[in-house]
Amino acid sequence: MSGIKVTTLSNGLRVLTDPMQTVESASLGLWVDAGTRHEPAEINGISHLLEHMAFKGTERRSARAIAEEMDNVGGHLNAYTARDHTAYYAKVLKEDSALALDILSDILQNSTMDAEELAREQAVVVQEINQSIDTPDDIIFDHFQSIAFPDQPLGRPVLGTEDLVRAMNRDTVKGYMASHYAASRMVLSAAGAIDHDQLVDSAEKAFAGLAAKAEAQPQAARYVGGEYREERDIEQVNLVLGYGGVSYDDPDYYAVSVLSTLLGGGMSSRLFQEIREKRGLVYSIYSFSSSYSDGGLFGIYAGTGEDEVEELVPVLCDEVVKVCGGVDDDEVRRARAQLKASILMSLESTSSRCEQLARQVLVYGHPISTQDVVDRIEAIDSHAIARVAGRLFAQTPTIAAIGPLGKLEDHQAMVSRLKL
Repeated sequence: MSGIKVTTLSNGLRVLTDPMQTVESASLGLWVDAGTRHEPAEINGISHLLEHMAFKGTERRSARAIAEEMDNVGGHLNAYTARDHTAYYAKVLKEDSALALDILSDILQNSTMDAEELAREQAVVVQEINQSIDTPDDIIFDHFQSIAFPDQPLGRPVLGTEDLVRAMNRDTVKGYMASHYAASRMVLSAAGAIDHDQLVDSAEKAFAGLAAKAEAQPQAARYVGGEYREERDIEQVNLVLGYGGVSYDDPDYYAVSVLSTLLGGGMSSRLFQEIREKRGLVYSIYSFSSSYSDGGLFGIYAGTGEDEVEELVPVLCDEVVKVCGGVDDDEVRRARAQLKASILMSLESTSSRCEQLARQVLVYGHPISTQDVVDRIEAIDSHAIARVAGRLFAQTPTIAAIGPLGKLEDHQAMVSRLKL
């Protein structure tokens, strides 16, 4: 963690820097502790719509001017919305970091939310929603999430629905921004060719008008599980099988990460070797683990043919059950090496380091040293993998499937196969 600095401004905004002496660029951005899970049901999708609208003009810049100013210096400006946060970030040459900060501060404090721009962007978001619906290997994860966390904000789609998005007006969007975007719920993170003291001084001036506090506590995560099936006349069955996962600060967080890598994280993983290489039942299969401040999800995605799904499901369920019975030390070592290499290689990117630092401070309140992360990964052994697999897979499973499902066995049969 050598070189990382954290300063809290007078209004509560935390400024984080991770300097890299050998690069000519800088990545910087604002991460906001507000996302889909902070939205009331009647305005589901507003975090994502707001993210779009932030780029559509301010009191000082038109939408075109924002784009041109960044393109003029060869920089990149973007944003994304997640279920637990929203991010606005830029990557520029080191001499243009002041411009990037000025644009970021402008769009997050002075957006006009013009009614005509809003109408156009609502149409764009609706197209994005429809495109997602038309992409089964994309929308399947929204259905998986909604069954895992039913009737709660964490289970709702990031994009919202067409009716809800079209019903939002300028006052709704500005009101949500005012109640959620405050200094105490935001971090300014930067990595690369950046000077901490200079960034702090600039940020103190740039964000002087930002409200200090906003109260927006999310509803606690409550994993339930169940099944979603949607018959579609397409070539592939898209299947997701999963369970409740762990939070970022759970003692088993790193054990679950190693388990995910071992089970379906690479070409040597159990699922890839048994299901794709040995049996040829899928083109794509992988496992994943996603965490939140108070829970998470662990899942497996598989894309297979209408006929192959009949053989796939028993094999997939068998692999899930078998991992609870024990794993080889060599497997664990290989999974640890993959996970560690992924983390260490990401440190070569200013964007990755910037985002990693921001996430750590939002989640833990302070940076985590790379050595500490590596040590925690290295401490995971075969006993920890078997134990955490038993912990996760003893829960009620969540099963979501889209495609030609005539040969997909019924829910109860799958649940029976997965009993430990």
